[in-house]
Amino acid sequence: MRLLVLGGTEFVGRAVVEEALARGWETTVFHRGRHEPPAGVEVRKGDRTEEGGLAALETGEWDAVVDTWSGAPAAVTAASRLLSDRIDRYAYISSRSVHGMIIPSGADETAPTVESSPEDDGTDYARAKRGGELAAEAVLGERALFVRAGLILGPHENIGRLPWWLGRIAQGGTVLAPGPRDLPLQYIDARDLAVWTLDAIEKGLSGPFNLVSPTGHTTMEELLAACREATGSDAVFRWFDPEVIVEAGVRPWMDLPVWLPPGELHGSLHQGDVGRALATGLRCRPVTETVADTWAWLESIGGTAPQREGWPRLGLDPEVEARLLAS
Repeated sequence: MRLLVLGGTEFVGRAVVEEALARGWETTVFHRGRHEPPAGVEVRKGDRTEEGGLAALETGEWDAVVDTWSGAPAAVTAASRLLSDRIDRYAYISSRSVHGMIIPSGADETAPTVESSPEDDGTDYARAKRGGELAAEAVLGERALFVRAGLILGPHENIGRLPWWLGRIAQGGTVLAPGPRDLPLQYIDARDLAVWTLDAIEKGLSGPFNLVSPTGHTTMEELLAACREATGSDAVFRWFDPEVIVEAGVRPWMDLPVWLPPGELHGSLHQGDVGRALATGLRCRPVTETVADTWAWLESIGGTAPQREGWPRLGLDPEVEARLLAS
């Protein structure tokens, strides 16, 4: 297989590239040159936000494209049009966010999506991702595959969710743990996303697929325990009721990454229906493996994860945690 990855040097795209190389696929990476691509790829450079930024892709043929773009959908339109006659399939890494912040628990791919278009300005993440889907579909029709990922974790994460928990728990001592302990979590390891996406390309799949683990693949307690085991920490977890945390002004998801208290938003983000992906081969590795491999990667780069451009830093202020622990 000949694969073109638009992006491919940071997190999800990198996992796709590494999986493709492991399969022996001829892999080309198109990027701006700000990060070192994995060894063994053909590199083409350009900036999709600039006029003529796709010039490096005016020649070449590929069996498939994987596009991780998150900005204005016009970039997806331009790439789709330029490549349409020289590719067989276009996999766009989208997001379950296309359904909006609040969707019914158990919703599948047929749930309503946000209003958007290929001309969206890209300032809102949900509309930008939905606009990217519409852009690819308008050009490529049934040759377009939409990988609607949920929460993504794993090595090379540049958002700061799992890296923050690992770093905090590695410090040891008493750690504020957001309850309930058995709170079910739903996420996807970037490497499992990569495996399923490349398999889907080979199978000729098209249309939208929710790509995240079954709900309850792990729990909040299992995730934190895996962090303690991986880091060899002496951390002691002090579990707090969700109401106490929220009343103290601590922001779920932002101050305490991954965690959402039971309720409507948790149902939207941690209880989605992934039956379609499971039926087409999705397999999710144990949380202990995801956590251990992420910690090993963090240690290999000095303990500090890279930060994705334009995204806020996550994590609980140590003073706020200390105040709550003392309460």
